[in-house]
Amino acid sequence: MDLQEGRFASPCGELTVVTNQGRLVGLGFTDGDALLRRSLSRRFGGQPERGAAPKAVLRVLDAYFGGKVEALDDLDVDTGGTPFQQRVWCALRRIPAGRTVAYRDLARTIGAPDAVRAVGAANGANPIGIVVPCHRVIAADGALQGYAYGLDRKRWLLKHESAIA
Repeated sequence: MDLQEGRFASPCGELTVVTNQGRLVGLGFTDGDALLRRSLSRRFGGQPERGAAPKAVLRVLDAYFGGKVEALDDLDVDTGGTPFQQRVWCALRRIPAGRTVAYRDLARTIGAPDAVRAVGAANGANPIGIVVPCHRVIAADGALQGYAYGLDRKRWLLKHESAIA
């Protein structure tokens, strides 16, 4: 295990960036680090060493927050998770920046139309926020709901991506 933890100052809050041998395995806002740390501990049996995040990851985050919102698309990630969670997280990565989907539509996309609650739970367990864009999932009526780092941040990210006015 070669877990490394760095920080990134984004316009909507400081991010914790965790990599394993250069691959992104965790990303979340530092004020929600308890969620990320629990996930990392369960998955890797330990916590990362503090240091600098890989420059390649930082360049991609700089590009994203600088307005090139599609920059995240090619970032190499390793989410871990159950097979079901991995299906949800893969489907999340296929939602283009500037778009949103409803939980029920995401469930249909992965071939589990009756698993809306399970899709919501997988969405909430996402260890790589922003890059695996769980913020792009909204309620069927268009309302913003269910973001671990707060609805203000979800709103900010969606506005940044031009998904909402």
